[in-house]
Amino acid sequence: IAAGTAAVMLAAVPLSAQAAAERFTDVKPGAWYYTAVDYAVSEGLFSGTSANTFSPGSPMTRGMFVRVLGNKAKVDPDEYPSSTFSDVQAGVWFAPCVEWAAQNGIVTGTGSGRFSPNQSVTREQMAVILYNYAEFAGCDMTTRAGLLDQFPDGGRVSGYAKYAMEWAVTHNILSGSGGRLDPKGTAT
Repeated sequence: IAAGTAAVMLAAVPLSAQAAAERFTDVKPGAWYYTAVDYAVSEGLFSGTSANTFSPGSPMTRGMFVRVLGNKAKVDPDEYPSSTFSDVQAGVWFAPCVEWAAQNGIVTGTGSGRFSPNQSVTREQMAVILYNYAEFAGCDMTTRAGLLDQFPDGGRVSGYAKYAMEWAVTHNILSGSGGRLDPKGTAT
């Protein structure tokens, strides 16, 4: 899940003698996401959906995505016992990371005091959250103007996400699929 996102979001590391991804029956060597899955599991960002499956084609939820960023930031769950959002119950496996992200301006929710943690994260939402995380982490925030115009659906990016999508394209975090950005499509 979101293996491709983990790969571009984080620096690549060499594969170990026995790749962590080898334990998953649904992650085959040679798959475009193989190295990303190996990195994500080796770094403790993901653990898979079972002992021997990773589910790389499954939709990623907003709660899962923010949990990955929290894992990357090594969030201490004990430091975030409460929840800003009415639909994120304290104690749920992603709740401390969502609260950390809210307190640090990485996420703002979906409106009316909600975060919608079980909703699939769209590609444009993912770009905004990654942009906010990158800013929080002190990463390069430069963009090249006009990059969205290269895509036939670049004009379909929501206003709130345009700059973040342009940043994501600038830094090769998103490169499109089949020549399209698919901003409203869900991330896997």
